[in-house]
Amino acid sequence: MKQGPLGGLRVVELAGLAPAPFACMILADLGADVIRIDRAAPGADVLGIPGDPLARGRRSVGVNTKTAEGVELVLQLAERADVLIEGFRPGVAERMGLGPETVHARNPRLVYGRMTGWGQDGPLAQAAGHDINYIGVAGALEPIGRAGERPVPPLNLIGDFGGGGLLLAMGVLAALQERTTSGLGQVIDASMVEGAALLTTSLHGMRAAGVWPGERGANLLDGGAPFYDTYETADGKYVAIGAIEMRFWADLVKVLGLDGEDLPMHIDQTQWPRLRKIIAEAVSRFTRDELVARADGTDACLTAVLSPWEAAAHPQNAARGTFVDIGGTVQPAPAPRFGRTPPETPEAPHERGADTADVLAELGYDPAGVENLRAAGAIV
Repeated sequence: MKQGPLGGLRVVELAGLAPAPFACMILADLGADVIRIDRAAPGADVLGIPGDPLARGRRSVGVNTKTAEGVELVLQLAERADVLIEGFRPGVAERMGLGPETVHARNPRLVYGRMTGWGQDGPLAQAAGHDINYIGVAGALEPIGRAGERPVPPLNLIGDFGGGGLLLAMGVLAALQERTTSGLGQVIDASMVEGAALLTTSLHGMRAAGVWPGERGANLLDGGAPFYDTYETADGKYVAIGAIEMRFWADLVKVLGLDGEDLPMHIDQTQWPRLRKIIAEAVSRFTRDELVARADGTDACLTAVLSPWEAAAHPQNAARGTFVDIGGTVQPAPAPRFGRTPPETPEAPHERGADTADVLAELGYDPAGVENLRAAGAIV
């Protein structure tokens, strides 16, 4: 059994893209035994990224689910599992013979997690889309960007990962908790649109309270406030400033060498254009690392803007082990931290189908049975 708070939990993952693998990565990181069902057909590597961290920490079985034998093999794995996760368009799993009704007939305690962009129903349920489309419809894309400019895609962090995979993992855990009283599994319908919308909850509250009155790029937390923004330093790098509260602003003024100058009140929105010029000019006199050093030990809320590739070397991240090297790739470590049941460092991703023989042996297949499946084209 793997180490971690989810040690002993058994998960079957029908391999897919981005959000569903991220949910399974989280579960595997925290100790679940995740068996990834990869496609057995030649050239069917779904992600196509060697050593992709999203596939870390679980075993891989190569199964051809277009054969009756392959479908039966997946059902046998589901019989022994606590969770099954799929990320296909609505109806695809049913056509494969692996929909919730079929699986629950074999294992009524199983939690069946479904990850889609639009949800299992509705007018767009069968439409193609990506993160940018889902967060656009959710209202999460429009507020991101500079005033007077078009919205800026925030990578695929909001739809695929935050509102998608992370929320699916939470839903799975909630269903497992409910199962302790009911004894039954259920279907989790996780939609990236709904997850991304959920992440905007505070914006709706601020808008209703009148503290988010402006359009894109003109408000407190969207780069409109000069004391909550990024600025270029003398060496062409950037610092992030978040000095909202008065005492933090007072420390920032000292760090930037502006104490004693005639500064406008930082919360006076009419003075924001003038204040932005003052801050930008002050920041431009220092390199990034010089400013970070000046802010050290203060509450100025001034930090470096690091690239993902620089972040591992930051003293805070290094001290906490925020990043780990897995199979030669530096990547984020499992999170959050657990005091009594810490998870182990994940294994590097296994090659597609590398664990087929071992998993079949656990199911009770002898060598002749394995060879029969191979001859039928059900496994690789």
